[in-house]
Amino acid sequence: MALTGLQIFKLLPQTNCKECGFPTCLAFAMKLAAKQAELASCPYVSDAAKGQLESASAPPIRLVTVSSNGHKVAAGNETVLFRHEKTFYHAPGLFVRVRDTQPLDEVRGLAQAVADYKVDYVGLDLAFDGMAVQAESGDADAFKACVAAVREVNHGNLILMAADADLLEAGLGAADGVTPLLYAATDANWQEMAAVAKRNKVPLAAAAPTPDALATLTKQIAAAGVEDLVLAPTTTDFAGSLITLTQLRRLALKHGARELGYPILTIPGDGVDDPADAATLAAQQIAKYAGFVVLDQFSPELAYALLVLRQNIFTDPQKPIQVQPGLYEINDPGADAPLMVTTNFSITYFSVANEVDSSGIPGWLLVADAEGMSVLTAWAAGKFDASTIAKAVKETGVTDKLAHRRIIIPGQVAVLSGELEEELPGWEIQVGPREAV
Repeated sequence: MALTGLQIFKLLPQTNCKECGFPTCLAFAMKLAAKQAELASCPYVSDAAKGQLESASAPPIRLVTVSSNGHKVAAGNETVLFRHEKTFYHAPGLFVRVRDTQPLDEVRGLAQAVADYKVDYVGLDLAFDGMAVQAESGDADAFKACVAAVREVNHGNLILMAADADLLEAGLGAADGVTPLLYAATDANWQEMAAVAKRNKVPLAAAAPTPDALATLTKQIAAAGVEDLVLAPTTTDFAGSLITLTQLRRLALKHGARELGYPILTIPGDGVDDPADAATLAAQQIAKYAGFVVLDQFSPELAYALLVLRQNIFTDPQKPIQVQPGLYEINDPGADAPLMVTTNFSITYFSVANEVDSSGIPGWLLVADAEGMSVLTAWAAGKFDASTIAKAVKETGVTDKLAHRRIIIPGQVAVLSGELEEELPGWEIQVGPREAV
């Protein structure tokens, strides 16, 4: 739990030396509590106090990162139960599982399909984060060959899954230059798994059925020297998963349970038999509160649904998705092409741009800076008015590209036409449709 200013003050040297830049140690402590100062500014704090303060100021959920060839996915550092309280910071990594009992050509084909899949969603490139490889055969050579087959065609992030530490060691041998997540340490094998994770400096997932069992297991593994841990609750049905994941998040955030302050890994296919149910469970776990999700199926329609859901859940509600204000060309417009204006809210921009593009008609689309708000919202907030549009016209130099002086404004703000005629003398103001689609 975060310390108060007075609690921090008791750990400081209380000399009021002013070398930290504040008049008193109490003032410095208050700034530390508000996260407006750095502990390193105090030259006289003791090592014991420093350790206690750094521990207390650590994020309630540790940030754990896996990486590969420039790709990386991070989970953790979350501070709230509900997005509207602040925001969610790190979207869960989505992985597709293959097994070393599958033919290698089949493994390569699936890994290639995952690597190739990308979708453009309101100007964002969405894609899966990597592959999970499970040692199901029990043979180290087969597991190593399966990992190598995946790496041949897919350079995304990696999760290595085995019940035996020696198998994971073999898999790591085929994953040079990769920082994978190892799955999973249990009550029966945690010592061997912790040794492999510590030796290779990679994160380790701890698997147990309940929060209490997970807390005991992570405490033991952390004491063995592995700091980057991931929780893998083995209760995987719909109700059990929702309850367990919510308990883990609440215990970490609200009760300061450091032994549960780690991101969570889920495998929805282990909890249900029907692929449709597995997809639904994956969606539930993306929203509540998985950090890594391992799927047993892959198809474009499933991938699109989960990626868009993830993007929408992990978009900062305090910062609307925006496009860069400016002048956009659609279908190679000439000097006689119509000029349309809209706001820089991404969904608004792409709705208009896609409709104009699909019509086949060349056009100029002027995007005014409305702080990422939609047309009506921006107009109501005074962010999209005649002066804003006129300013955009002048700043973009669109007049030099046109042989006419006509501009089409959104139908929802037809009321601006009179004011815009005053702001842009000599221009013909035309009112477009209320909806682009």
